[in-house]
Amino acid sequence: MSETNQINANGNSKVLAAASREDVESGAQVAGLKGKTADDVSTRRRTRNSRPVRVLLRRLFVMAVILAILVGLAGFFWYLFGWQFLIQLAIVVLVAYLAAGHWRWFYVAIVTAPRDLRALYRYIRLLIQVKSLYRRDLPLAKIFEQNVKKHPHKPAILFEDQEWSFIQIEEYSNKIANIFKSHGYKKGDRIALFLENKPEYVGIWLGLSKLGVIVPLINTNLRLSSLVHSITVAKCQAVIFGSELSDAVSEVLDKIESKVALYQVNCNNNAGPQDERFENLDLLLKEASSSQPEVTEKIGHHDHLVYIYTSGTTGLPKAAVISTSRYFFIAGAMHWLCAFRASDRFYCPLPLYHTAGGCMSIGQMLIYGSTIVIRKKFSASAYFPECRKYNCTTAQYIGEMCRYILAVPPKPSDTEHSLRVIFGNGLRPQIWREFTDRFNIKDVKEFYGATEGNANIVNFDNTVGAIGFLSRIIPQVYPISIIKVDEHGEPVRDARGLCQTCKPNEPGVFIGKILPNNPSRAFLGYVDEEASKKKIVHNVFSIGDSAFLSGDILIADEFGNLFFKDRTGDTFRWKGENVSTSEVEAVISNLVSYKDVVVYGVEIRGMEGRAGMAALYDPERSVDLNADFREGLKKALPAYARPMFVRILTKLDLTGTYKLKKNDLQKDGFDPSKTSDSIYYLSSSGQYEIVTQDVTQKINSGEIRM
Repeated sequence: MSETNQINANGNSKVLAAASREDVESGAQVAGLKGKTADDVSTRRRTRNSRPVRVLLRRLFVMAVILAILVGLAGFFWYLFGWQFLIQLAIVVLVAYLAAGHWRWFYVAIVTAPRDLRALYRYIRLLIQVKSLYRRDLPLAKIFEQNVKKHPHKPAILFEDQEWSFIQIEEYSNKIANIFKSHGYKKGDRIALFLENKPEYVGIWLGLSKLGVIVPLINTNLRLSSLVHSITVAKCQAVIFGSELSDAVSEVLDKIESKVALYQVNCNNNAGPQDERFENLDLLLKEASSSQPEVTEKIGHHDHLVYIYTSGTTGLPKAAVISTSRYFFIAGAMHWLCAFRASDRFYCPLPLYHTAGGCMSIGQMLIYGSTIVIRKKFSASAYFPECRKYNCTTAQYIGEMCRYILAVPPKPSDTEHSLRVIFGNGLRPQIWREFTDRFNIKDVKEFYGATEGNANIVNFDNTVGAIGFLSRIIPQVYPISIIKVDEHGEPVRDARGLCQTCKPNEPGVFIGKILPNNPSRAFLGYVDEEASKKKIVHNVFSIGDSAFLSGDILIADEFGNLFFKDRTGDTFRWKGENVSTSEVEAVISNLVSYKDVVVYGVEIRGMEGRAGMAALYDPERSVDLNADFREGLKKALPAYARPMFVRILTKLDLTGTYKLKKNDLQKDGFDPSKTSDSIYYLSSSGQYEIVTQDVTQKINSGEIRM
C-alpha cells in the first residue's frame, strides 16, 4: 500500500468515526466522503463485521457443491464399471496425490488430530459458558455469590496460619463495599490497591467491584516516580495500602494530588497509621455492616473491573483494562483447557497484582469454587514442602521459579506431594525434563498471553518447551497467527498492503485477531488510548481488519506447536518481570548528571530472559558506582530492573540520529575480551565489581549467581 493510500485510509477512518448517531439514522452525507451517506457508512460497517460469516458460508457452499459433484461422479462410475473399479480408481488418485508431495499434510493431520479435537471440545465448552454469562450480564461478584451459596464454609483462601472461608470473603467484601459507598464512591471511580499478598487483598477489590469501582492493582515493588505515575495515570481518587508500604506512600505524598484519599489497612496488625493524613481502614471495618450493599447503579458483565499494570516500550507502567468478561475469559480458558476441577487446591506464590496470580489462580476460586493457597513472597525451599503441607493438587510457577527450585539441594521428600498438574509460563526447555523428572510432575500446562492482549494459548499436551499451538487442520477456529516482521518489529506487507503469515519454523510476531462484536476477542487496551493504538495493527489479512500486536517473536513448528523466541522493542524480561530500558535509562541519567547512557538486556548462558546492562559514557571516571549511583538505583528501581552489569564507555559511537548504537553493545555482552572498556557486575555483596575473563566464565557456568 502506498504512503498516499495509507494517508487516505487513515483520514477516511477518522471521518467515519466522527459520524454521529443522528447522521447514521437520518442518512445524511458524511463530510469528507464524496457521495457517501452515513447510511452507506453504516452499511459498510455491518458488511465488514459480517464478512467472516459470509466467507465461511461461501466456503461451505463451495465444499458442498464439490462434494455433490464427486458423489455424482462416483455413482456414475459405479453404475458403469462396478464398485471394484471405483475403489481401484480412488486408490490411484490417492497415490498420485501423495506422490505429488501432498502426503505430509495428511501425516501432520493424523498426528495432531487428537490434540486439536480435544482442544476444540474444551474450547466449545468455554464458549458455551462465556455466552451464558454474556446473556445473563453477570458481574464477577454475582458469580462468586453463587459459590458462596453452594459451599459457604469451604476454605476459599489459605494464607500462613489463616483459613478464610467463602462466606468470610463475602462478608469482608460486603464491609468494604458498604464503607466506600458511605464515603461517596460510585460506579466508574478508581481506587488503587497497594498491598502485599494476603486474603484481604482479594476481599478489598472484590468489595469495591460491587459498587462498580475500578481497582488499579499496583506493583508493590514500585517506588517514587513509578509509583506516582501508576496512581496518576489511572486517575485514582483514593489509594488503599498496607501498613508495610506506608513509607513508600509517605515518600510521594508531595507528588500526588491532595484530593487523593489515603486508606491504610493493617490486616491484624494492631499498629495504627503513623501519618494523620492516612485513614484507618481497620477501624472502619469493625463498624461496617457485612450485609449486601444496596447499589442502585447497574453493574454488568462488560464493565471495567481492575487495571493491571504492565511495562512496555514507553517506559513507565501502563494500566491495562480488565473487564469482568475479560477476567472471566482468562480464568475460564485456563480452567477448561487445562482441565482444572472445582475440587482442586491451588498453590499460588505469585504476586496478586499480576494477571497470572490475581486472575488465573484467584479466578479459579472466585468463579469455580476452588481453594487457593497464597504466599506473601515466593520461596524456592518452601515450594514443594508447602504444596505437601496444604495438600495442593495444582501449583503455579514462572520460569525463574523452576530454576530456583531446582537449585535447592535434592531431598527424598521431593516427590512426596499430591500435585497432579503444574501450570505457568516460562518453564525453559533446557530444564523442563530435569524439573519434571526430579519432582515427579506428570502434567505441565504451559501458557502464554499478554495482560492487555486478546489471545491466550496453552500447551496442554506436555510438548516440551511449547507455549501453545496453532491448529494445522482448523486454524480458523481460534483466530491467532504469526506474521512476518522486519528487524524493527514492523509487519512485512505484500503488494496489496496486507500482512504475511510465517511458514513453519519461521520466526514472527504473534497476533490475536480483533473481533469487536465478540467480547473474548475484543481488545480493551490501556487506560492511555495512545498507548493502546500502538498495540493494534490494521489491514492484517483483509482491508479494514485489525489485530493485537503482542511484540513477542514466536515460531511454530510443522505440527503447529508454538515456541517463544524473543521480545521486540526496547523491553526485555528478567526475573519474571518486564523491564523497560527507557525507564531505567531515565533514572540513571538523573543519577549521573545527564551523561549519555543506554540500557539493554544481555543473555547469560543457561538463564531465562536477559540481565540488564547499562553502558555509561564516563571517560573521566567521575561516577562512583558503589556510592550515590548504587544507592540511587536501589531507591528508585525495583530489584529486577537494576542493571546487573555496567560498562564504562570511553568513546561514543552514535547513530545518524545521535543515539548510542545499542545493537553493537548488546552483541558484546559482558565479555571483557570484546572491548577495552571496563565492565562491572553486581556481586552477591551488593557491590559493583570488575568483570574479568575468569568472572565471565564463572557467571556463564552458574558458579557466580546473578
